[in-house]
Amino acid sequence: MAEKEISQAVISRLPRYLRFLGELKDQGIERVSSQELSDIMKVTASQIRQDFNNFGGFGQQGYGYNVEFLYNEIGKILGIDKQHKLIVVGAGHLGQALVNYTNFTRRGFVFIGAFDKNEALCGTKIRDIEVRPMNELKDFVKKNDIDIAVLTIPKDQAVKVAGELIECGIKAFWNFAHVDLDVPKGVQVENVHLSDSLMKLSYSMTQFDE
Repeated sequence: MAEKEISQAVISRLPRYLRFLGELKDQGIERVSSQELSDIMKVTASQIRQDFNNFGGFGQQGYGYNVEFLYNEIGKILGIDKQHKLIVVGAGHLGQALVNYTNFTRRGFVFIGAFDKNEALCGTKIRDIEVRPMNELKDFVKKNDIDIAVLTIPKDQAVKVAGELIECGIKAFWNFAHVDLDVPKGVQVENVHLSDSLMKLSYSMTQFDE
């Protein structure tokens, strides 16, 4: 399985599978068929089976899928069967909102540090996390074995900060800055451009109106 190239389209659907399976699990539902999952997710049953076959299938003929088992297996594939330590660089409104979103912690993504160049924010707390000045960033990362850096800073700062964090050993970025980071091989980046998503929604509205 590790040697098989999995398409980005399949990978992008895995979090949705996890979310819907989590809801079924919370409802006490023990098993689900591909057709039932199809009705919930609005993805064809054939597509669901193809997606899961990339990872070994998981189902049993005539039984369907064990909800808890499938939920746990997809969690392992996504790497959320273990805890990830995060920092946020940029403790403004967006950074604060991300740290305050408790569902991340439930999924194993735990913020343990927050940083900002604004002296007025330094010393304040987001939940129980103290906002620290930028001159403490490198030492904090080196001492705390950070897995993911979340960037919610202007694009002209993001490139410089990302470079410094890579030198400190950061291997993954969740980047909300309006710039696509150019990073060395082995460093993972998920770029999140909120305006792109909004423009896609606008396009869909326009097409529907026409």
